[in-house]
Amino acid sequence: MRELRFFAGEMTQGALAEKVGVTRQTIAAIEKNKYAPSLETAFLIAEAFAVPITDVFSYPPEGEGE
Repeated sequence: MRELRFFAGEMTQGALAEKVGVTRQTIAAIEKNKYAPSLETAFLIAEAFAVPITDVFSYPPEGEGE
């Protein structure tokens, strides 16, 4: 997600949070894999970047289940 923010004009966590309707802390936690967003929030994040949800999220999260 951080890479997507970078390529979206270096969008800040705060700007993404505002677009999605969550707090900046929530975005930070999602980026650190400390929090799994609701399905609705996940779709809103993908929509904010105009990409498919699979370009933002995968299951299991990277680094898990290996």
